[in-house]
Amino acid sequence: MALSRIVMRLARNPGTEFAGGDDHRGYALTAPLTGDGYLDEAAYAETKAQCVVRRFAPDEDPADGRLAKRGKHWFFDYDAGDTDDDEPVHRLGEHRFALGEYVTVTDEDGRPLTYKVMEVAAA
Repeated sequence: MALSRIVMRLARNPGTEFAGGDDHRGYALTAPLTGDGYLDEAAYAETKAQCVVRRFAPDEDPADGRLAKRGKHWFFDYDAGDTDDDEPVHRLGEHRFALGEYVTVTDEDGRPLTYKVMEVAAA
């Protein structure tokens, strides 16, 4: 089962301090994708221990976590014993991971922020 490395960088978010975006903030995600770029749920079930995420920003230490799924909801989990740190990803199972696509992640402060897919490559 092939895994992909997906890099998403903060896109323009009008009305926030990131109105112009920020290429130095984002996520690097390792996950299985279907041939057309969607999360492969069957492959995820077999590879979830390898499905990781790293949140990066210039003013904080990188945060390492995992891609997790509860019911139909996908999220980034940074501490398996604590649900307060989970970052929900809006309709992640319906997003296509291709260059230029956008993904909304709810940050640790509860704000939905938009990220742009900047890289998709074999992991």
